[in-house]
Amino acid sequence: MSARQMKLGLFLWATGHHIAAWRHPDAHVTAGIDIDHYIQLARTAEAAKFDMVFCEDAAGLREANVNIASQTSRSIGLEPISLLSALAVQTERIGLVSTASTSYNEPYGLARMFASLDNLSGGRAGWNLVTSASPIEAANFGSTGLRPHADRYERAREFAAVVTGLWHRKAAGHDGQSFSVRDPLDVPPSPQGAPVMVQAGASDDGKDLAARTADVVFSAAQTFEEAKAFYDDLKGRLPAYGRQPDDVKIMPGVAPIVAATKAEAQAKYDALQELIPDDVAVALLSSYLSISDLQRYPIDGPLPELPESEGMKSRQVLVIEQARRDGLSIRELARYFAGARGHWRVVGTAEQIADELQARFEGGAADGFNVMPSWFPGELDAFATLVVPELQRRGLFRTDYEGRTLREHLGLRRPA
Repeated sequence: MSARQMKLGLFLWATGHHIAAWRHPDAHVTAGIDIDHYIQLARTAEAAKFDMVFCEDAAGLREANVNIASQTSRSIGLEPISLLSALAVQTERIGLVSTASTSYNEPYGLARMFASLDNLSGGRAGWNLVTSASPIEAANFGSTGLRPHADRYERAREFAAVVTGLWHRKAAGHDGQSFSVRDPLDVPPSPQGAPVMVQAGASDDGKDLAARTADVVFSAAQTFEEAKAFYDDLKGRLPAYGRQPDDVKIMPGVAPIVAATKAEAQAKYDALQELIPDDVAVALLSSYLSISDLQRYPIDGPLPELPESEGMKSRQVLVIEQARRDGLSIRELARYFAGARGHWRVVGTAEQIADELQARFEGGAADGFNVMPSWFPGELDAFATLVVPELQRRGLFRTDYEGRTLREHLGLRRPA
C-alpha cells in the first residue's frame, strides 16, 4: 500500500467538458442553471471522497460568433460563489473552490466573499486566482482592451498579498500601487484558518506567483514529460520563498472516458467526437490561441505561424507544440482540443486509467488530478464507480475523509 495518496478534484462544467457534451443523447441541456443538477454532481463526488469540487468562471461568453445552441449550453450558468454557497448546505465534507479574477475584482470584497463562504461551509472554501486572459471579458468591464500579461501579473501579486493579509489578520491598512485598504476584514477566521489558495498559471509569471502564494496548482499537460517538467520547475521554485515541496499540491487536469472494455470506452469517445461542429471547435481553439481569424485559414491545412499571445501564454505554447509534434491540421487539432481544451485525455478500462494515473503520480509528475468528465452525469458516475474503487484497492486514494476541512483533506498546514 502506498503511504502517499493522490488528491482528486471534480471540475464542474454544466453539461460536461467535451465541447459536444450538450449534444449527447442523455445530456441535461439546461444543466448550467439547474441547482439540483449541481447538487447531484457534488454529492456523487463527496460519496466518492473527492477532495473538492471546482467551478471555473469567466465574466463573458467564451467564444464570439459561434453556434448559439452551443454557447447557450456551455457558457450560460450560475455565478460560482452563489452556486457554491448553495452546495455548502447540501454537502458536508467536500471542498468548494471557485475562480475569481484579480483583473475585475477588488481585494477587500473578494477576501470578504471567500471568507464568508469558508465560514458557511465549515472551512471548505478555496479561491482559484486568475488574471483573466480574454478580451471578451475585458470588454465587459469598461476596459479599452486586454491588459498586457506582465501588467496583469503585477496587479495579481499585490492583489494576492492584500487578500492573504486580510485572511491572516495581519496589521490593517494597505497603500500600494494598485490598491488601498483601510480596515481589517469583518468576517471571523474559519475552522481552516483561511481559504485554500489555488492557481493555474503556467507561464514564468504564473509559476512564480504560484510558488509564492498557492496551496494547489491546476495544470495542463499532454505527455508525462510535459507534466514532469512543470512539476519539477514549480516545486523547485518553492525554497526561494521559504516553502517546502509538500506545501503545494500540483493537480493536472485529466479527461477520462471509462468503460468495462477498452473498445467500449473508445466507442463512447468516438461517438462524442462525431457530434463536434467544426465551426465551434475552431472557434474554441481560436479563443485559447488568442487569434480572432483562424477561420480564414484552410481547415485541412497546418496551423499558421502565430504571434506571441498576451492571453493564455502557456496554453498557446502547449497547443502549438502538439500541432507541430503530431503534424495536425487545423481541423484535427481543433477536434482533439475540443475534447478537453488541451488537457490530458485517457480512454480505457478502470484498470488502464488507474495505471496511467498511478504512473504520473508515482513518477513525480502529479500530486493528484483535477478530473474533467466529458459529459455529466454519465462520465462522473463511471469514474466514481469504476476508477475510484480501483485506486482505493491499490492504496492510492482514501476510503474516507481524514478531517472536515479542505486543508485537512489536502494535507496542508493551517495558516499561523
